[in-house]
Amino acid sequence: MTIKVRKLTKIYNPNTDFPVDALKKVDLSIEQGEFVAVMGPSGSGKTTLLNMLGGLDTPTKGEVKIDDLVITSLSEKEKIQFRRDQVGFIFQDYSLLPVLTALENVEFIMQLQGATASESRARASKLLERVGLGSHLHKRPSQLSGGQQQRVAVARALAPNPKFVMADEPTANLDAKSTADLLDIMQQLNESEGTTFIFSTHDPRVISRAARVIVIDDGAVTEDSLNPDYRPHLIPMAE
Repeated sequence: MTIKVRKLTKIYNPNTDFPVDALKKVDLSIEQGEFVAVMGPSGSGKTTLLNMLGGLDTPTKGEVKIDDLVITSLSEKEKIQFRRDQVGFIFQDYSLLPVLTALENVEFIMQLQGATASESRARASKLLERVGLGSHLHKRPSQLSGGQQQRVAVARALAPNPKFVMADEPTANLDAKSTADLLDIMQQLNESEGTTFIFSTHDPRVISRAARVIVIDDGAVTEDSLNPDYRPHLIPMAE
């Protein structure tokens, strides 16, 4: 599946004396299976772009098209279904439900899709084992470190078999080792599952690991290039 962005424009507060041009006629294409970092300073528009790609926000003008589906023209109900079935989200604050265990947090999205309890539990357990949390299934977020919580968030994002994962500053609250471990996991999943990963980041640790780097500044794409130093990650994941 290919994401095609055409003349994507987002203006906040358009009818006031202080409109904010968050995106300015952005054109992009992202192919299935890419591992992409969207970088830029705070306020550059990178998070707004990810929200548009994931159907979380609506543009002022332009469109986001995935194959033949124009997601920017969907109704709110259709967008909810699109996000549920096609997109996984990873946020810098983890956004886990504090009253649920790691296993329950990952199961939850599959139950929304209509999976049976046994199906959702089996897949959630497998995903948590793959991200190295097989011994922490029944711990709540407060009992996990920041790096472990973000691993739960990765497993949750992948639970519904999404075509795309949107990761908004996923390493912002992590130390160097947790960041490296998390990037290892996501790169391995990208290569083994063919899931597209799109990061919003200004973290050089993430940027150096991306296969493609898109630079956005003041709402416009100023650079789009392949990373010549990108190397496939060959370390096997924990089974």
